[in-house]
Amino acid sequence: MSEAQTGFLLGIGSNIEPDENLSKIIALLFEHFSTLYLSRILRIPPIGMNSHRDFLNTVVFVETDMAEQTLKKICNDIEIKLGRDRDDPASKMKDRPADLDILTAATFPDDKNRAASSITDEYFIYPLLDEISAYLSGSNYSSQQQGVRLTIDNLSFGQTATTIHRNAGTSNKRVG
Repeated sequence: MSEAQTGFLLGIGSNIEPDENLSKIIALLFEHFSTLYLSRILRIPPIGMNSHRDFLNTVVFVETDMAEQTLKKICNDIEIKLGRDRDDPASKMKDRPADLDILTAATFPDDKNRAASSITDEYFIYPLLDEISAYLSGSNYSSQQQGVRLTIDNLSFGQTATTIHRNAGTSNKRVG
């Protein structure tokens, strides 16, 4: 990746039917972006909420020059489409089918050494931020935890950082 890539890092998660809903989130993002850069997908216990349901979490980089407000609307629309009640003031503390958070604007490889703690206080996604940063910068990264494998239309992903391209002509996706 020799050219600079500018866009946003998104924290994505689900703890209601997470295998199915995380795949749906990725598919819905393809309605707006032709390429997604994903970290591994990790199964993480709920933190800061009273739930017995584990989350599946990933960090996604979308290369775009769109305004952050436009991206926020896309993220909120995906959450609502998958059943999250964004009008509930306690929604942050409840189980949810979709959670998409804009973590930060970023440019790679310029931001490759940016500390995860400067991006978010959600320490459980620090390894995912470190991994996607290394991946986008062409650096080595050694993961401590195995990723969760998911499948969309016979395309498997989630065990390592990867790039997925949408083939606009046929709506098929392929790993690059």
